[in-house]
Amino acid sequence: MNRRQFLGTALVAGVAGPVSLFAANEPHIDFPTDPRARLGVSSYPFRMFFDTPHNRERDKTKPAMTLLQFPAMVRDKFNVPNIEPWSPHFVSLEPVYLKQVREAVDKAGMHVIDIPCELRASVYDPDAAKRKTAIDSAKKWVDTAVAIGSPSIRVHIEGVHGVQPNVGRTAESLRAVADYGAEKNVVINLENDDLQTEDAFFLVKVIETAHHPYLHALPDFCNSMMKGDEKYNYDAVTAMFRHAYCISHVKDSEVDEGKVFRVDVGRTFAIAKQAGYKGYFSMEWEGPTEPYAGTQALIDASIKYLSA
Repeated sequence: MNRRQFLGTALVAGVAGPVSLFAANEPHIDFPTDPRARLGVSSYPFRMFFDTPHNRERDKTKPAMTLLQFPAMVRDKFNVPNIEPWSPHFVSLEPVYLKQVREAVDKAGMHVIDIPCELRASVYDPDAAKRKTAIDSAKKWVDTAVAIGSPSIRVHIEGVHGVQPNVGRTAESLRAVADYGAEKNVVINLENDDLQTEDAFFLVKVIETAHHPYLHALPDFCNSMMKGDEKYNYDAVTAMFRHAYCISHVKDSEVDEGKVFRVDVGRTFAIAKQAGYKGYFSMEWEGPTEPYAGTQALIDASIKYLSA
């Protein structure tokens, strides 16, 4: 960093709080403009098929699928060029296995656009050693993203029993992860997933506090609707898209304890367009029936609204 860059960074730090030395750098992804090319399919809706060590939602009555088979399946059944593999669907993070995943993706002519990852530790835990565990876990997933060619990961913010989510500790931890992501050119994303630990407006505060160009929002179309408040949902999605860069989760419904929550997909795509969002959309269908038809319906709707 030269003197002018340092002074610019220092000036920003004086206005908006601490900024890492990597804040002068920004990610750059050449996003496609063709609607279909912007679409991907998440492995999460197909979790009942994956027989892996950390997947607790395997349904033995369903045929098995592996992450090595997933890219070709998405290509053949859905005719979109991108996938988003969920971390519990990896058999391991050993280099030999990750090389096999990368080869399967390349052979299918596909691309990985994000890895939603579980850390099994909290980035806001009051215990510094436990926060370090979470940070180190996130860094391993950054390395995994590099190995299989993903431009980003989504970090899940796990809760701590009896402890409220803390903006300062979360931002500090994620700033360290984003620094590492900047070194590897991997964007770190936060999703409005859990209503307690990943409330959309909490995430926005974290992103603004961390003030790091490699830390962004991952807007999920419907997760915030589980609060049962339609206005809150669309306000939350709007706030998230203002901080989004490379990935969003498309769904028209969400299921929680048997109750189905629905969202207006067209209205949500309009929010993304209004925010100037240029990144990818990953189909993360969630509903009471099988995922194949639901995923196809989301793809058809996405192409319709992106082509309008």
